[in-house]
Amino acid sequence: MPEDNAAIIPSVSHEPLTERRKTPVVLVHGIWNTAAIFNPLRAHLEKAGWSVYTLSMVPNNGDAPIEVLAEQVASFVARALPARQPFDLVGFSMGGLVSRYYVQRLGGLSQVERFITVSAPHYGTVLALGSYRPGVRQMRPGSPLITSLNRDKQCLQKLQFFSFWTPFDLLILPAWSSQLGVGTCQRLDIPTHNRMIQDSSGLRAIAQALSSSR
Repeated sequence: MPEDNAAIIPSVSHEPLTERRKTPVVLVHGIWNTAAIFNPLRAHLEKAGWSVYTLSMVPNNGDAPIEVLAEQVASFVARALPARQPFDLVGFSMGGLVSRYYVQRLGGLSQVERFITVSAPHYGTVLALGSYRPGVRQMRPGSPLITSLNRDKQCLQKLQFFSFWTPFDLLILPAWSSQLGVGTCQRLDIPTHNRMIQDSSGLRAIAQALSSSR
């Protein structure tokens, strides 16, 4: 199936009917990525009976502010899912901040049931200090966007929120920046940034969070 903004029809699952009634999942990638980064996670979730939706945001190199990318997520959700359809949201890396902006500023809080961020720079990353691209500058520690989102981060407790992080992350520096401090925080001892959504232990952890109930 194409992995771009037009890819709004999920693959057909061959699991029993009771297994197909899981909440749909939307995956939001990070900087320099496309929807293809989620191929292992998507396959893992679809095999377990989830309907999975992905989009490729453009531009993906930091030239667009995070607010602009979040608008793309909102538009994609409006096209891909029925109005008011509850869904779960997974944001990887910068996609975690894009997803937070969607949830906290664009009305996603009323539709998202479970929200998972994976290696997201909730408190910024010092690597962003080396770039002046608008979207990258917003990932600097203490940026106005990060400060604004964190000011009312407690609103995320209205849904099931999870933040996954690894102490071995060399792109999110310091690595603890991926811990938001609300909801459930889980450390995964996975050796690299991208493998958080590719390693079998990461895939299992995400699926387990998507299976959770209050």
